[in-house]
Amino acid sequence: MKKLSLLVTIIMVMFLFSCQPPIREVEQYTIEQFMDNVRIIGKSFSINEKKILYSSNESGIYNAYELNLETGEKKQLTQRDESTFITGYLDESERILIYSDKEGNEISHIYIRNIDGTIEDLIPFEGARVNFFGWSYDRKSFFFQSNNRDSRYSDLYEMNIQDMTYKMIYENKEGYDLGDISIDKNWLSLSKTITRSNSDMYLLNLKTNEIEHLSEHEGDIVYRPLDFSGDSKFLYYLNDENSEFTYLVKMNLESGEKEKIYDAGWDIMYAYHTYNEKYRIMGINQDSKTVIKVFDMNTGEEINLPNFEGLDITSVSVSRSENFMAFNASSSRETSNLYIYDFTTNDFKQLTNTLNPEINIDNLVDGKIIRYKSFDGLEIPAVLYMPYNATVKNKVPALVHVHGGPGGQARIGYRSHIQYLVNHGYAIIDVNNRGSSGYGKTFYSLDDRKHGDHDLKDCIYAKSFLTETGLVDPEKIGIIGGSYGGYMTAAALTFAPEEFAVGINLFGVTNWLRTLKSIPSWWESYRNALYKELGDPFKDSTYLYEISPLFHADKIVKPFMVLQGANDPRVLQAESDEIVNAARKNGVPVEYVLFEDEGHGFRKKENQIKSWEKILTFLDMYLKNPE
Repeated sequence: MKKLSLLVTIIMVMFLFSCQPPIREVEQYTIEQFMDNVRIIGKSFSINEKKILYSSNESGIYNAYELNLETGEKKQLTQRDESTFITGYLDESERILIYSDKEGNEISHIYIRNIDGTIEDLIPFEGARVNFFGWSYDRKSFFFQSNNRDSRYSDLYEMNIQDMTYKMIYENKEGYDLGDISIDKNWLSLSKTITRSNSDMYLLNLKTNEIEHLSEHEGDIVYRPLDFSGDSKFLYYLNDENSEFTYLVKMNLESGEKEKIYDAGWDIMYAYHTYNEKYRIMGINQDSKTVIKVFDMNTGEEINLPNFEGLDITSVSVSRSENFMAFNASSSRETSNLYIYDFTTNDFKQLTNTLNPEINIDNLVDGKIIRYKSFDGLEIPAVLYMPYNATVKNKVPALVHVHGGPGGQARIGYRSHIQYLVNHGYAIIDVNNRGSSGYGKTFYSLDDRKHGDHDLKDCIYAKSFLTETGLVDPEKIGIIGGSYGGYMTAAALTFAPEEFAVGINLFGVTNWLRTLKSIPSWWESYRNALYKELGDPFKDSTYLYEISPLFHADKIVKPFMVLQGANDPRVLQAESDEIVNAARKNGVPVEYVLFEDEGHGFRKKENQIKSWEKILTFLDMYLKNPE
């Protein structure tokens, strides 16, 4: 019966793709053209709500920009050499808060950009991380967290905006993760990570320093505090008790009574309330897409957001008056643009045009959510991108693309590098192997202590799906990924050396013993969870040795490419240096690209251009047209 079912599936897949129209020629674009698309991150209304602040890489590196909502005039506010991201307007004088690290070292600081354009490091704690935590309700102060006292843990501070003096309001000696602070400043919610699928929630009285445990439970249950009600009597949080997915709960802080507020049947990623609690905003992770819901708190009714054919609203920000909402909308082939919506008139308008005008959107492809069976029958979700020139008579090369993590997710959304590769004739299947987030806590935990084995087999079985489409050359399938995806690439070339024709590893782990011993100090609260999932380097050294590709690099027989940032605090440069040197001893083609001014991921356009240009050249030589 199973064989018959498999045969029917194969026939249906082949029929689906064999009925496609004849080969379609499309204009090919350079990586420079794709990287000339503009990326926008963050958005914040000015105090008078006449301007919007956002970060953009239009200059080649992320800087702060300001958009006048009345005139449409755009102004670049910073011209820094470091990737710079906005927090918001500090006051009516339109001084702004920004943050950045140094060349990807992840030691971020908060800066103030004054009216005259000068920029100051606001809290210059040497060698410590300083991160914005939130505004006070009266906007006379803001909160920030820093590991200055103890590099392992973040304490909470409050800064007075008038004189820029600050004080510590919570000394975090127990290593809690900070949640939210109530409007009256009496309460601070805290959480403690036990494992990826299990956490606790606490309530700290900031007046008495007494801590109450709010989540005594048995088994694996996630408790994630979100925000307090305006009267500070209720705490909203995410929970997955008796469910595969997280849902929204409200707790009465006096009685302890709990009320389930919303269950989407998928993970609620976040939820928050606007300034005066007129609206509730929720982001839902629905089958690799972000679904935004906005509810009127007075009526309980859902607000009908603008309908964009083929586009998804991915994030929203509501002004302090609660009259306006700024949001982003995008798709897998349309870049994210910024819009503004007027709640009073129901009108909206597009504020940005981020797609390079040299690119015809009709030459880009939609990502399609598909599922395939793995070695044990488990259904694996994935996003498939098929080039227009792929036909049964013109089979194309393909890449199995693996996301970061562990625990990340392949999602629908615009990715310049994916569209670039597809535009140049490569099919891509972006795999959500077991252990990926978004598909329930059981699926999420299926790769625990099985890395380089069951998760790798999920990637290998993606090859079968690609072959069954009839559009992909089964002899020309490679594997590519960054971070954890880079580990999967290296694992594939060492543990299953004949499965993939080439492998491209972007800043991926190759030596778990070193990585788990050298994780950044500020990850201390998550250390035990990592050890439980992956292994304790001090107790499980034999196991971690076995799943580390570096110690099996003599098995690499296929062309191999590695890309790395010299300042990466997560995957040290030494890991990439060592596996490159080991692979070269095998006499196989190995290319190594090192960026001295990058960390874990490449932010600068010039480096992104160089990396993907080299990747395509490598693929064309060793995958598309091998000798």
